[in-house]
Amino acid sequence: MAAMQQNKKEIKINTKYPSVDDLRNRAKQRIPKFAFEYLDGGCNEDVNLHKNTSEIREVELLPYYLSKHTGSSMKTELFGHVYDAPFGIAPVGLQGLMWPNAPEILAKSAFEHNIPFILSTVTTSSIERISEITEGKAWFQLYHPTEDSVRDDIIKRAEAAECPVLVILADVPTFGFRPRDIRNGLAMPPKMSVKNILQILGKPNWAMQTLRHGQPNFETLKPYMPKGLDLAQLGKFMDKTFSGRLNEEKIKPIRDMWKGKLVIKGVANEADAESAIRLGLDGIIVSNHGGRQLDAGESTIKPLARIAEKYGDQIKVMMDSGLRGGPDIARTMASGAEFTFMGRSFMYGVAALGAKGGDHTISLLKTELQQVMEQICCEEVKDFPNHLI
Repeated sequence: MAAMQQNKKEIKINTKYPSVDDLRNRAKQRIPKFAFEYLDGGCNEDVNLHKNTSEIREVELLPYYLSKHTGSSMKTELFGHVYDAPFGIAPVGLQGLMWPNAPEILAKSAFEHNIPFILSTVTTSSIERISEITEGKAWFQLYHPTEDSVRDDIIKRAEAAECPVLVILADVPTFGFRPRDIRNGLAMPPKMSVKNILQILGKPNWAMQTLRHGQPNFETLKPYMPKGLDLAQLGKFMDKTFSGRLNEEKIKPIRDMWKGKLVIKGVANEADAESAIRLGLDGIIVSNHGGRQLDAGESTIKPLARIAEKYGDQIKVMMDSGLRGGPDIARTMASGAEFTFMGRSFMYGVAALGAKGGDHTISLLKTELQQVMEQICCEEVKDFPNHLI
């Protein structure tokens, strides 16, 4: 194990897996094919999935080798809290399907490393459990319910759990068309095939951990779900309970209810950014849901640059989708983002290394980002745009 000291948390990296690609390859070996493809895939032909990352990597940074340099700090202030790095863990649905206990593992690591963790409405741990692990520092992403009573109750639970930031999801008005998930029976309603069972039998460690932690469920949604739902009934419940399409009339009562910071995730153009500002939101996350919703859309880095330039002085502009490693974080910050989030990179880490995966992945990203900052003579995160070519 290679170790170095960075801020308060010791950086520990498993030297067998010194890149996110290494973690992805290991994750593919360790979990059933249907779970890996759910994590790894995009929608339709995966055009936007690949474009997200490739177009981030077209961004080039300018190093200054003869400038005076007194050191680089990744510390970043966001919504009144100083985080140890300018990246956090994005919300991911069904995390426990990909690795048992994954949200708890990642929330604990995020808390210890002082970076934000965002809990999804449709993941496999509850608001209350994640709040306990993070001492009330986790953010919560709301997948908009059809019924106002369910919406209001979930928001009250997030408030009681002391979540500092509520994230409302905008980019899932419909479920993405994902051929792999359809073939694997992970569309709605889901079904378990003989092929899937054989895949599980071929991954005994994953199967044993699943038995230990129990079948993954939508823990936050349990109070609203009838007991004893079979898989077909679960699909009907999800369709009936949630309406992913947002508009200004749906956002206004949320803004009135929520006294903390309010962020909208899934902004992809200037018009929606203007709406967010007009509605009094505190931040936007430029996102296309990791390329899982609209294959014919733009990559995230292009609208980010436009939105940050035009509105960066009026609202916090952040980004997810397509980032994989430390250099990608640097490129995105240089393009105008004030903060970044990643989902797949952290899930690869947990699927590859289990309980140690969160700590390893955060340490890896911190190490990579620190190296880029030192290399280009960037002393503070806010200085990244000065290095954009």
